[in-house]
Amino acid sequence: MRQPTWGTPTYLVTGVDELAMAASTLGLQWDLPKAVVVTHRIDVEAQQLHRTISDVTGVLERETIDLAHACVSCAIREDIVPTLRRLADIGRWTSIVAHLPLSAEALQVCRVLGLDGDTDVRVAAVITALDGPSLVETLTGDALLAELGRHSSREDRRGLAETAGALVEYADVVTVHGDATGEALDLVRTLARPGADVVPDGSSVPVDRLVSGLHDHRATEEWIDETRSAPLPPTASAAVWCLDLRSDRPFHPDRLHDRLEELGAGPHRSRGCFWLPTRAGQACGWDGAGGQVSIGSLAPWGRRPAQTRLVVTGLTSLTNAAERDAIRAAFEDCLLTDAELGTTGPTWNRPADGFEPWLGDLRFAA
Repeated sequence: MRQPTWGTPTYLVTGVDELAMAASTLGLQWDLPKAVVVTHRIDVEAQQLHRTISDVTGVLERETIDLAHACVSCAIREDIVPTLRRLADIGRWTSIVAHLPLSAEALQVCRVLGLDGDTDVRVAAVITALDGPSLVETLTGDALLAELGRHSSREDRRGLAETAGALVEYADVVTVHGDATGEALDLVRTLARPGADVVPDGSSVPVDRLVSGLHDHRATEEWIDETRSAPLPPTASAAVWCLDLRSDRPFHPDRLHDRLEELGAGPHRSRGCFWLPTRAGQACGWDGAGGQVSIGSLAPWGRRPAQTRLVVTGLTSLTNAAERDAIRAAFEDCLLTDAELGTTGPTWNRPADGFEPWLGDLRFAA
């Protein structure tokens, strides 16, 4: 089921490299019929949001907005979505290109528009623009956004690889600007949603495909869902490996804590879900890349069967077979044994399990 056919088609440009994003935005401005471009940039230190609106006639509007908290969520709520609606209501343009703030995720915009039942703005495609020469380091390295000046707020401690991986996974189109190796492009193709376009060398996506609308909100949400259960497609080539680690058993909280580094460390992308016997009704999310892992609470399992599933993806040239076997072994070791599965009572009714900083107090666990 695709997006509704009504509303002004809007193209969201995301990325972690300003030059690549600018190149994609400029290409869309000239390729799409009667397009208007709105660019948002967050100045973290000044806590300001800068908005520029332009079309083929030139710059139409520049404005700086002071934000109470300079973060992407605030920017989306206070200016980005209202601006898209305002441009659609004017009726002067037949398409809108939205250059989102650096490292901002398009899913926030899509979800806000979806929750509000918006009929003026239709997300036609989400485009993630990446730099080709640095593509492997971008998707597998251990740098933080803040270290590179690409963060969205003073509190933003996200990793570059984790952020870029999430942007690729949500995109309908990934444009790569500049030369990228074949293995880097195959890594992008493996991470991207099946059916997404991966365009090397900064080439343009055919206009007829863009205009027809590439964004399938339901399929995209299913692909990025931490608790997805569907089988995975094959990797793009032998240059890319993928471990689909899954079980209906929970992780033992103590062993998981001890082996977090073995599961998450290394130049690869990992994401998925798990559960713990100390908080059996609570689904827990796993999101990592480049040796950094974020863990958080998701919605309760409810009627869904609890599962533990981590999908780990990397390049053969960066991770050998022994290292991949070690990841699998760490996963298996963290799972409850047959004897532990039959254990009840005080073993799991403990006051703490060591994951309170990420998952909340056990007293409030579902």
